[in-house]
Amino acid sequence: MVLQKLAVSSLFSPLLLWVLFVSGHPSLVECASRHHHHHHHRHHRTHHADDRRAVFRPTKMFVFGDSYADTGNNPKALANSWKAPYGITFPGRPTGRYSDGRVLTDFLAAHFGLRSPIPYRWREVGSKYVEHGMNFAYGGTGVFNTLFPQPNMTVQIDLFQQLIAESVYTALDLQSSLALVTNSGNDYSAYLAKNGSYEDLPQFIIQVVNQLVLDIKRIHSLGVKLIAIAGLQPLGCLPRTTVSNSFRTCNATANSLVTFHNQLLQQAVAKLNNQTRSSPAFVVVNLYTSFMSVLNGKGSTKFREPLTPCCTGINSSYSCGSVDETGQKQYELCKDPKGMFFWDMVHPTQEGWRAVFAALGHNLKQL
Repeated sequence: MVLQKLAVSSLFSPLLLWVLFVSGHPSLVECASRHHHHHHHRHHRTHHADDRRAVFRPTKMFVFGDSYADTGNNPKALANSWKAPYGITFPGRPTGRYSDGRVLTDFLAAHFGLRSPIPYRWREVGSKYVEHGMNFAYGGTGVFNTLFPQPNMTVQIDLFQQLIAESVYTALDLQSSLALVTNSGNDYSAYLAKNGSYEDLPQFIIQVVNQLVLDIKRIHSLGVKLIAIAGLQPLGCLPRTTVSNSFRTCNATANSLVTFHNQLLQQAVAKLNNQTRSSPAFVVVNLYTSFMSVLNGKGSTKFREPLTPCCTGINSSYSCGSVDETGQKQYELCKDPKGMFFWDMVHPTQEGWRAVFAALGHNLKQL
């Protein structure tokens, strides 16, 4: 079982009190541009969430975020996702995806019968690919600048807006499109790397959620009809966190911070939907609950060692995909990636993502 540890540090109790206090005060999450006017398109739509997909079938998908959504934007010189054994399950070679195969973007696109949108860096290959939408996500990024020199979410949306200005996508294209937005914790990793303490992190979480809300409002204002925002996954269950206890138990302190982030995001999105005539225009994809369900063995797929990654560096200096100067592999690979939930120290395997997507269940019917 992968149940959260009830006490990991002296920070946990006061932090939980902070979470409970702020979660009861939505006014603490303020958006700086709340007076900014957005034009909302009116559509005749059913009020029953379960009938929603019969009313709205997206023809394009636009993706913003990080490695949970990136399908090949990061430069090959910088990212291990372009090195073997990444992509070993699908398509059999590295494609820049941070997994042995498909990632969240691919599963959501398939859910709507869409082709996974082309990465922004490959946009010149031809219009027949551009017509399915575009993926602006870069692994390692956040809503703010992180430890990686790639475009943060503001810049990603700038790139999207530039394509609209160049008439690559029309207003009609955007009205029939879906956006996926992921924010998987890189802002917090960068914060802790610079500050080294959890103590002031709750205040920074408020800043991150505020910026994320501004970003999704901006995407909607550009004409995208429906936006799926990925909630934060249980960071305390990632192998890079659980390696300290031999991949046995999740870290409850880290997961309580995730709960705080997700509560603020849910409240902000509910407020946005109340202000938006096309209802709902924003849907939070509950990755936390679906991850925990699968990790605790409640999903349709059972993983023998759910917290143990398939691909690991042979020591702390190396990571999955690393080789030394002679080309010698500096990583170890499990025998069966399909039997593992985590691929590397941060990312699920293709089978892990499949199980998470299946566990979302009713949540997907809101899209």
